[in-house]
Amino acid sequence: MNETFDVWKLLAGMGMFLFGMFLLEESLKTLSGKAFKKLIRQYTDSRLKAIRTGTIVTAILQSSAVVALMVLAFVGAGVMKMENAIAVMLGSNIGTTSTAWLVATLGFKVKIDSFALPLIGVGGLGMIFLSSSPKLVQACRLLIGFGLLFLGLDYMKNSVDSLAQSFDLAYISGYGPWLYILVGALLTALMQSSSASIAIVLTALNGQLIDFDMGVAMVIGANIGTTITVLLGCIGGVQAKKRVGVSHLIFNVVTGLLAFATIPVFVWFIQLFIVVDNNSVIALAIYHTLFNVIGVLVFFPFIGLLARVLVKLYPDRKTVLTVFIDKTPTEVTDAAMEALKEEVKHMLEECQLYNLRLLNIDEKLVFDYDTPFQKNSKRKLTETILYDQIKLLHADIFSFYSKIQTQKMEEIEVKISERIIYASRNIMNSIKNFKDIKHNLDDFDASGNDYLNTQYKLFRKALVRVYHEINNILQLDSKEEQYRQLLAAFVHIEKDDKRVISDTMQAVSDQKIHEIEIASLLLVNRLFTQSCRLQIFGLKDLLLSQGQVNDFDRALDMKEIIEENHTTPLNKKDSGEQATT
Repeated sequence: MNETFDVWKLLAGMGMFLFGMFLLEESLKTLSGKAFKKLIRQYTDSRLKAIRTGTIVTAILQSSAVVALMVLAFVGAGVMKMENAIAVMLGSNIGTTSTAWLVATLGFKVKIDSFALPLIGVGGLGMIFLSSSPKLVQACRLLIGFGLLFLGLDYMKNSVDSLAQSFDLAYISGYGPWLYILVGALLTALMQSSSASIAIVLTALNGQLIDFDMGVAMVIGANIGTTITVLLGCIGGVQAKKRVGVSHLIFNVVTGLLAFATIPVFVWFIQLFIVVDNNSVIALAIYHTLFNVIGVLVFFPFIGLLARVLVKLYPDRKTVLTVFIDKTPTEVTDAAMEALKEEVKHMLEECQLYNLRLLNIDEKLVFDYDTPFQKNSKRKLTETILYDQIKLLHADIFSFYSKIQTQKMEEIEVKISERIIYASRNIMNSIKNFKDIKHNLDDFDASGNDYLNTQYKLFRKALVRVYHEINNILQLDSKEEQYRQLLAAFVHIEKDDKRVISDTMQAVSDQKIHEIEIASLLLVNRLFTQSCRLQIFGLKDLLLSQGQVNDFDRALDMKEIIEENHTTPLNKKDSGEQATT
């Protein structure tokens, strides 16, 4: 058997098939990604439409996993109802059967070399000579994907044909269908693609390596195995995403069990139209489609019930991100505004933590304790999760502020509350600046230019110093001392800004930095400086009296603070951000 079976040919074919599927998915997502997402969102407002959309989109993308992950994203974002999400997943199970039809009708009926090689050739040349057009490049990748998919199928078919000549089915016939269901499920779970595993099953069936009954069991297993991708996508997700993932598992498992229990009925029905022994590959494609369609028909009336059960199993658990305003009544305005002020200080802490992690700075240099977000988390928060939580906290702060405004307040209380909410906006905008320059700072750190490496280190040192100054100010009891320290911190920020510009001018003269690097460095410096300013402005509105705020704003225009000939003056546009953002 080893003399006739080329295992490398089988593996090469499998690799080409999977890579072809990957290229198909990626190129289609790039060419029509927005269109497909829009299609899913607009055409899933009823269960029937959701099933139809799931079927069509999956048939085009050739991947139920991609559609499932898109549905998880929409459900997690709250833009798709639970019942309609389940319906889309049901439709995707029908759509994924298109791969079996594609393989069964073309893969074994046409001389593959006659169209696979031209597709790869045209696509490869097109990617080189049409590289100036992104859309044409993606179209060429699409051609290569189709070509590799069929060429890989041909390699697998030929290697299996050789094996089949010396393989006796009697060796495995005694293990029973449950083994083949397990093999199909494991194969799909490992390759993360039911399309690929079903293509392998059809190839083995075409080469008579397995018989029709074995193929039926493996296809059922493949349907169950495809749920692994969706379940992996649910890990760590919101409750709604878990409901969708479990619904997909329930549908596929129950449908698989029903299909297995009624194999004789399905085979009898298929034999009314074709001779299974002579057209086993087509018969298996029919069977795959038929049991998925029947499964959808069985589940359709129970979508609402399934959704309600899953809501009970996975109820929404709103994560409480606030520390001070969650249990404070807005009716007592004095206490409410004090709680609001403390919550904004808490948001400042989380923003500082986010910025430190963004610049890969050990937070212990600033904090000797865990911030509330980190304290309530079982593992270290990623930058993305931390940023999302800060945004949600900011939303909670604004909602609480809005509720305070419905209460009867004196004019001075209204102004104080406005200053507090301005402070929260400035702090939120400060981390948005850091988020925008994250990739530039990473480039500086990884650059082969010593000057950029040095500037990256100086930015990190400056941030730690600013945060030490801010945290020291927060510990002061005297508003007068807070006022003086805020001005001093602002002066230090402006001196850093001048230093970067001065050093960069000298570096340009010494040819230590090039044009594109100059632009990047000046942009980073502007946003870095603006971010630090915004946090000072936030503290000013939080801590100082109205008279001190007015004095502070007048002080910013003094020549001792900022010279008129400064290359990046803090003009009214910059300082005005604190009141207009």
